[in-house]
Amino acid sequence: MRIGVVFPQTELGGDPGAVKAYGQRVEELGYTHILAYDHVLGADPEVHRGWQGPYDVHTTFHEPFVLFGYLAAITRLELVTGVIILPQRQTALVAKQAAEVDLLTGGRFRLGVGLGWNAVEYEALGENFKNRGRRSEEQVEVLRRLWTEQTVTVEGDYHTITGAGLAPLPVQRPIPVWFGAATERAYARAGRLGDGWFPMMEPGPGLDWARERVNDAATAAGRDPAAIGMEGRVTWTGDADRAAADLAAWQDAGATHVSVNTMGAGLRDVESHLDVLERLAPR
Repeated sequence: MRIGVVFPQTELGGDPGAVKAYGQRVEELGYTHILAYDHVLGADPEVHRGWQGPYDVHTTFHEPFVLFGYLAAITRLELVTGVIILPQRQTALVAKQAAEVDLLTGGRFRLGVGLGWNAVEYEALGENFKNRGRRSEEQVEVLRRLWTEQTVTVEGDYHTITGAGLAPLPVQRPIPVWFGAATERAYARAGRLGDGWFPMMEPGPGLDWARERVNDAATAAGRDPAAIGMEGRVTWTGDADRAAADLAAWQDAGATHVSVNTMGAGLRDVESHLDVLERLAPR
């Protein structure tokens, strides 16, 4: 099981020095990858009365592809989006950005994708919030063609491409696509289309049920369920023994990857986050 970290960008502000210090120290500690969340815009609660989202206009988010271009130059870590909100972005542009990150990292990139929950963000980016699930499936198909074929022609429900392609192509052809999944429909999508998936629960009966849905969908699509990766998440609560037990539980559950999340624990600066990660570093 490969152990990585969740980049705590909501708590590091806009300091580029913190990005550098974090990335380099995480690598020194022996973690295998950095996972970053994605939000392009935050909603203003003063305008959107009754706002219930976990993030708002004051919450800091680095743009993942640009962030990863920087980290590719200063670390040898695998870089993972967990997740890019794919349907609110143009497919061909995502293909280009992902191919560039894959090239700069020498093939150490996983594209995690999901549907998102923030209709305000979709509106601002000019994309349809209501059909995002259906569009995402066609998007993944188009991404893989753009990453593996020099010239592509597509006449789909949501895409039209006429004799066009990327140059340079990525190192990985295609780049692995992992799905964030929290509903039965999303589990089925991950099983049909994903190279891996990110469960949104802890090991236990709920995870077992979700994994059955992923595996059933994979089998129905003629795919090998054993070839689909699974990345869990362990959240730091101040208890090192609990974190170690959670890591062990994910390993017992068959996770191929896990990420340690230090956000939400009251850590004030990048040094505090790194101190925790040193305590939990892979041995």
